[in-house]
Amino acid sequence: MKKLNVLLLAVAFAISSVASAGTNPTKIENALNKEIKTLLKKPSFKIKKELTAYVTFTLNSKGEIVVLSVDSKSETLDGFIKSRLNYKKVGTQYGSEAKVFKMPVRIIEE
Repeated sequence: MKKLNVLLLAVAFAISSVASAGTNPTKIENALNKEIKTLLKKPSFKIKKELTAYVTFTLNSKGEIVVLSVDSKSETLDGFIKSRLNYKKVGTQYGSEAKVFKMPVRIIEE
């Protein structure tokens, strides 16, 4: 009986920790998403198929995007994202603490 109580308590802790770790984006993250979408419009190369990448970046104290990595199969897309985003100033201020953002990017033919 004692083992059953301990097991139930462990399950309750696991469920509560998963439930409390919400992943809803904040207003700041939504604003950053819109600004990045604007910066990545109209690529300078021909798109034959949908291109995807995962961009890891942070914001420095000047409000500039610092691209840490681009995970993509296309070197062209990798260079395009880095050239368009790296050290571009954004209007969204996140705060003084450093936070790393990871955002999926999908480029499609318009």
